Amino acid sequence: MELTEKEKGVLILAARDSIESTFGEEKPPIIDYNYFPSLAQTGPGAFVTLTIHERLRGCIGYISSDKNIFETVCDAAVQAAMNDPRFPSLTEEEFVHTNIEISILSVLEPISTYEDITVGLHGMVLDYGYNRALLLPQVATENNYNREQFLTALCEKAGIYPYTWQEKILDIKTFTATVFSETGNRKKTYEQN
Repeated sequence: MELTEKEKGVLILAARDSIESTFGEEKPPIIDYNYFPSLAQTGPGAFVTLTIHERLRGCIGYISSDKNIFETVCDAAVQAAMNDPRFPSLTEEEFVHTNIEISILSVLEPISTYEDITVGLHGMVLDYGYNRALLLPQVATENNYNREQFLTALCEKAGIYPYTWQEKILDIKTFTATVFSETGNRKKTYEQN
């Protein structure tokens, strides 16, 4: 999905305001969809990744959503901050140092061979019985994974034997993502006109 810099800025600010509202000091964000009609689209999934000093602090999202993009990002931000089972809820003190990254997902595409996976471009979703796992495209580049390492990490995340992918073609779907994050000046404002 193509987003303008202004739309990306609105989503970053909305994610930050959504998390801040959980501390009781701010109201949840609202938006005028007349200014940003593309953020009213439903369907695309979104993930919000939180880091502190470049270390993961939470990441939750949705592969697809019945909500519009704006609401999906706001919800994912709160879930990443407060309900990622790998971490305790984010504190207000930590929040000051938290960087927000948003990934807006494309539709899922099934693969017929592992050669269909382009490392750095594709994220992957694996369904294996009752197990499901997702790795965003940036996971491979951030960890310098090749295709084989990426597939192994996906299996590990799904809680199955890490090399199951070598035994058969798994039910993997790929997607691309529009990824953007806060940079240097978090106080930057994005005007609506």
